[in-house]
Amino acid sequence: MNSKILLFCCVFLLFVNSQFAQNSTKKIALSTLLIDLEKQYNIKFSYSDTDVKEVFLEKPNLDFSLTKMLQFLNENTFLQFKTLDNRYITISFLNKKINICGVILDAKTKTVLPLCSIKIVNFKSGTTTNSNGEFNLNNVSLDASLLVSFIGYSSQIIKAKDLYLQPKCKEIFLLESSEQLSEISIAKFLTSGLQKSEDGSTVLNTEKFGILPGLIEPDILKTIKILPGIESASESISNINVRGGTNDQNLMLWDGIKMYHTGHFFGLISAYNPYLTNKVTVTKNGTSSLFSDGVSSTINMQTSNRITNKFSGGGGFNLLSADVFVNVPISNKLEFHVSGRRAFTDFLITPTFTNYFTRSFQDNSVSSNTVNDSSTDFYFYDYSFKVLYDINYNHSIRASFIGITNHLDYKEAYTSNNTTIEENSVFKQANLGAIVSWKADWNSKFSTNVSAFLSDYNIDASDYNKDTDQFQTQFNNVLETEFKVSSKYEFSDTFHFLNGIVFNEIGIRNTTTVNAPTFSKTEKNVLLKSAFFSEVEYKKNNTYARFGLRVNYFDKFNEFVVEPRINIRQKLNNEVSLKLEAEFKNQTTTQKVDFQDNFLGIEKRRWILSDNENIPIVKSKQLSFGAAYTVKNLYVDITSFYKKVDGITAANQGFYNNIQQFNSVGNYEVKGVEFLINKKSKTISTWLSYSYAINNYTFDIFNPETFPNSLDISHSVSTAFNYSFYNNFKISVGGILRSGNPFTKPVEGNETIQDGNRTIVNYSNPNSERLENFFRIDASASYNFNFSEAVKAVLRVGFTNITNKQNTINSYYIVDNNSTNNVRRIDNYSLPFTPNLSFRVRF
Repeated sequence: MNSKILLFCCVFLLFVNSQFAQNSTKKIALSTLLIDLEKQYNIKFSYSDTDVKEVFLEKPNLDFSLTKMLQFLNENTFLQFKTLDNRYITISFLNKKINICGVILDAKTKTVLPLCSIKIVNFKSGTTTNSNGEFNLNNVSLDASLLVSFIGYSSQIIKAKDLYLQPKCKEIFLLESSEQLSEISIAKFLTSGLQKSEDGSTVLNTEKFGILPGLIEPDILKTIKILPGIESASESISNINVRGGTNDQNLMLWDGIKMYHTGHFFGLISAYNPYLTNKVTVTKNGTSSLFSDGVSSTINMQTSNRITNKFSGGGGFNLLSADVFVNVPISNKLEFHVSGRRAFTDFLITPTFTNYFTRSFQDNSVSSNTVNDSSTDFYFYDYSFKVLYDINYNHSIRASFIGITNHLDYKEAYTSNNTTIEENSVFKQANLGAIVSWKADWNSKFSTNVSAFLSDYNIDASDYNKDTDQFQTQFNNVLETEFKVSSKYEFSDTFHFLNGIVFNEIGIRNTTTVNAPTFSKTEKNVLLKSAFFSEVEYKKNNTYARFGLRVNYFDKFNEFVVEPRINIRQKLNNEVSLKLEAEFKNQTTTQKVDFQDNFLGIEKRRWILSDNENIPIVKSKQLSFGAAYTVKNLYVDITSFYKKVDGITAANQGFYNNIQQFNSVGNYEVKGVEFLINKKSKTISTWLSYSYAINNYTFDIFNPETFPNSLDISHSVSTAFNYSFYNNFKISVGGILRSGNPFTKPVEGNETIQDGNRTIVNYSNPNSERLENFFRIDASASYNFNFSEAVKAVLRVGFTNITNKQNTINSYYIVDNNSTNNVRRIDNYSLPFTPNLSFRVRF
């Protein structure tokens, strides 16, 4: 009993002592203390309320004399107490220099962040954190503010006085930012990893990619096809059509390099490895004046710019290829990022490869050869390399390199006069790119960026045709270099000013040779252009506005092209916002579609350059207006748009009719409406999108002059349902239903006509018929698991066209004397039911 009482007394005394200690060290507000002191000493303090309202200190001994009390206040606050006479005392903000320190940490992992930038706001001085995440600054003004920033994290403003007189260096936590260049208005859009920026562009964060119907990985170009207004009339990601535009009207940028090759397997797979591509931004209208070309859209792919100081990476495989990527830190200031991917389709046949191969080579000499012995080797690979070097906290250098290659080797053996003859046809398509950039922050408001890139694209093909005993070679090369200087001045947090100048040179060469009859033709064109761009950006409260102007000068044509750009977004309240976008754009490179000189029957596109006569500069003007409604987890968006593109030629539209023989210049005009509704919860995301458009060509020399665009998809509906079982298992099911593509039939009863010594198909009015509606249902599932805390894995399966519907995506006619009416219809079909899976590990 006595021991219990003794224990209780001890606990009680400890409690009393702890409460006494807490009370004795409890801080009080200076404003409250001053009132008590005025009464106690019969004095009057003169001060500003703003100087004392946030000052707290330990309660002093009220037995102090007035002199000792003022000394105590001067030592324990940032204020200066000065006696004017026996009654009045002034309080002013102390303007003195202090020494401060801090430790910067990741808010989630609590790991230190070395090489963080610490800048004194409105001054050029600052420092960076060391390998332990620590920093020290001496002789800092007491009223100074510090800007703490780190690539990939949200910046913070810290007051210097909050770091002063601390018992140890204060810990400052930074939150990782999923968006580096612009703020996010919708953090999760359709699926995790898809976001809406405040300027209206759509951002794909590949690292945080969730799941989409049919996809087993965040394939960059396949993913963006779920957005309203973005279609692929031929099911190929190399043929992405944004608001009725052709695929060559999309500006493709990888780390600032303009890319001319976008797809592996003749467009069925994106050519860009998504696992080192950190962010993809898609802009359909209201583009920044920083960008030119791409009259239909800008697709800007960016790899990580952050030095992690941590060895990490990953790898995986699917039923077509395998890949690996690593981030290798060399020092606190230097890091390498490397990735590589290669198909194994030249030595391992999978069901996925079989379907892809049949889809790519249907109705050509590769698939139709059933008489002679033949073999086909097809594979692709891509790789990238990036160097990240931080000179100091306000100067950084980045260098990137990318290589993309498709290779097809077709061997055909046949017997002639008891002799076996073997012929070899080769097709190689490659794009190399390199860029170096230097970013400098001269002070807290002014920064510059200097960059130079090179892009080298090649098609090198040789083809033997046994039926005509003809051997031909074709070569297409695009070599582009660019030097750009830009500057950004931030007048305030709400008002930014961007300016820059660009010098660009593009050279394109096309060579064709034939052995029987002997023929050789080479065309080479070079174009120099320069541009000045400027834009102002304003964002405050519920308003976002960006006004830009780009002035382009073409040296060869002695011509100026002026392009205004507008992007305005206004929130009427927390739920409803309006948006207005408008732009003028131009481009000087287009693709010519050759059906007469194709390779092994495969449609082949050659890049050509504007000459401002037969091939004019393509110019567009576009206007869109819309509204968005957001409440809790519901998002509704409706946008109307109008676009007109002048300077297109019949040769680059891919007509399967008599028009393809004419070198005519015309335009297309498209107007339509895009609608999207997306409902999200913690475990479910479901959406429905609908697009309606009227898209017509106008070519003056044709009859009729105006007719439907080959990409006129009047109605398109897509829907999907995503469900997350806990945090590691997800499923996604979705479908698409859209109008069939326009095509041209021969004149009924007069299907063929003579053209000199040739018999050709006598086509009727262009694009006057439509294919059957396109319909497809896809599904996918993913399962995440961890081998350890540091090693994470994901298994995904995907099923394309699970109903195995035979969708016709293209139709044309050829002369066939053995067929009814001497013509035969050729139909190209989409992918049948195609399974795929992937397994990935990340560390």
